[in-house]
Amino acid sequence: MKTAVVICPGRGTYNSTELGYLSRHFPDAGLLDRFDKIRQQNDQDAVSSLDRVERYSLSKHGRGDNASALIYAATLGDFLSIGDQIDVVAVTGNSMGWYSALACGGAVSAEDGFLIANTMGTMMQSAMIGGQIIHPWVDDDWVPRPEVRETLMGMVDQINGQGDAILTLSIDLGGMLVLAGNETGLSAFEAAVEPVGDRFPMRLANHAAFHSHLQTSVANQGREALSPMLFGPPKKPLIDGRGEIWWPGSSTREDLYEYTLGHQVTETYDFTHAVTVAAREFAPDLFIVTGPGTTLGGAVAQSLIRANWNGMTDKADFKARQAAEAFLISMGMEDQRKLVASL
Repeated sequence: MKTAVVICPGRGTYNSTELGYLSRHFPDAGLLDRFDKIRQQNDQDAVSSLDRVERYSLSKHGRGDNASALIYAATLGDFLSIGDQIDVVAVTGNSMGWYSALACGGAVSAEDGFLIANTMGTMMQSAMIGGQIIHPWVDDDWVPRPEVRETLMGMVDQINGQGDAILTLSIDLGGMLVLAGNETGLSAFEAAVEPVGDRFPMRLANHAAFHSHLQTSVANQGREALSPMLFGPPKKPLIDGRGEIWWPGSSTREDLYEYTLGHQVTETYDFTHAVTVAAREFAPDLFIVTGPGTTLGGAVAQSLIRANWNGMTDKADFKARQAAEAFLISMGMEDQRKLVASL
C-alpha cells in the first residue's frame, strides 16, 4: 500500500475541458443530488445541471457562486474515488481548496463542506471586491530566482499604499506570485512589471482579492451565516494555508472555525509552504492532486523543487523522477487517474 498526501485545487480549475466532469466521474448520485438540493434551496442552478450543459460559459461557470460549487463537488468526487490501495496520510489544498480539504479530511461532512464552499463563493461573488494577478518568478526550467522574487515583492510593497492603491501577496503558489488588490494597485503593477512572454502579468477572470484584508467584510458575513457546529476535529491531518498541521484528536471545532472564516480569508495563503510541510512531515509515496483541471500540478512540482525534495532542482529533475515512477498524480488526467482511482 502506498501513502499519499491529497491536494485539493482552488478557483480557476473548472474550465471548458472540464465540462461534464461530474457526469463522468462523480461516484455517488445520491450525494450529488443532496448538493443540488442545497443549491436549489438558495435559488441557484443545480451543480449537476451546470456540469451537463452543452457549452461552457466563462461568464456563468467561472462566477464564484457557480465555480466554487463545481470545483468542490469535482474534488470531493475524486477523493471518494481513490482506491483502497492508497493510504491517505494527510490532506491540503490551494485557496478555496481548503474548504474541500476540510471535507476530505473529515473535519466537516460532505454536505456541510459543500454548504461552506457554496456560501463563501456566493458571498465573494456578490461583493466582488478587488481582483487578482498572477506572475512568475522562476525561470522556464522552474529554477528558483530569489532575486526576481525579491524585486517583484519590493515592487508590490512600493505600490501598496501609494494614494489609494492596495496590493498584497495573495497566494505563494510554487513559482508564481498571486497578487491581490484594488484596481489602482493591480493597474500600477501591470504598468510597472516587465512582461514575461505574452501571458504575464495575467489578470484572473472572475477573481476577487482573495486572501487579503479587502475580504474582511466577506469573512464577517461568513461567520454570521455559518455555524461553528458545522466543524469538528479532523479524522486525517490537515495542512492549512500557513503550513500548520491540524491533527486528529488535538484540534478544536472553535479554532478550525476561526481559522477557516478568519485568517484563511483575509491573510496570505502560503500554498508552497503547505506542500513543503506535506513532503517533509509525511514523506508520502504519492502526491495526489484531485480534479477538476490539471493546472495545479505545476505549482506542486515547483513547490517541491523549492523545498529541494529528493534533490530536485529544476524541471528536468522533476520530469526524470516522474518518468521513472510517477509520484505526482493528477486525477484530471485520465492516464494518471487510473493509477489511483477505484472507479
